[in-house]
Amino acid sequence: MDSKRVFITGGASGLGLALAKCFADAGYWVCIGDVNDSRGAEALAELQAKTTAHYCNCDVTQESALQAAADWLLSEWGGVDVVVNNAGVASAGGITEFPLSDWEWIVDINVLGVVRGCKVFAKLMQAQGSGHLVNVASLAGLISPPKMASYCATKAAVVAISEVLTLELDPDNIAVSVVCPSFFRTNLAESVRASDPDSQAATQRLVNKAKLSADEIASRVFASIEKREFYILPHPEGRKIWRLKRWLPFPRFRAMMLKQTNRMMSKRDARK
Repeated sequence: MDSKRVFITGGASGLGLALAKCFADAGYWVCIGDVNDSRGAEALAELQAKTTAHYCNCDVTQESALQAAADWLLSEWGGVDVVVNNAGVASAGGITEFPLSDWEWIVDINVLGVVRGCKVFAKLMQAQGSGHLVNVASLAGLISPPKMASYCATKAAVVAISEVLTLELDPDNIAVSVVCPSFFRTNLAESVRASDPDSQAATQRLVNKAKLSADEIASRVFASIEKREFYILPHPEGRKIWRLKRWLPFPRFRAMMLKQTNRMMSKRDARK
């Protein structure tokens, strides 16, 4: 087969759809999975104007849904070259306020959704002798701001899983990448669960005031996927703060983060 094939979870909107369009423009056959069938139909029509494309309903909390997608790809397209585990949700709130039921919700999607995707598609890629798993985490998986414990924990887990798999799957000729963007303009805030109105508003504000759109981020991420880079940090400021965390003694980094947090809180209070 001349055309490469990609499967993207959460591919009907946001970063998932933006990446799908990048792959389509590059000549890939594109299969997107999502739980929103109406958005899926709209995205499919857009993609079919560019390339061979398919949509399937795919709930990443169900291993059977991911297995059905893998079975379809094997049966209809003969396999898959790149799988982007992109589906995810957002959360915000303090450790004492954020309910455990919401912890379980976000872990099931953000962590176990990626685990299920890797488990199902690593097996397919092992059988076909090659592949590339791309796991979408966040800068919040590398840098941990306050009142985001649940979100940061899930994204840090995705980074850790990816670091394990890049070693574990190397003998099988399976590449692994982990994507760690900062905030960008997307519909992520639609899915956010927050413990209080201030946390909800702060998350929405960070998304709305972001300089880059999902399409701009996707273009940078796609270029890095094509190069098979492992850590993909599309924001220059994200790369800078991650280096500072790695290089500075932690007390100095902690003091810097506290200063930045206090400045943000002062601005928030001034808006009230």
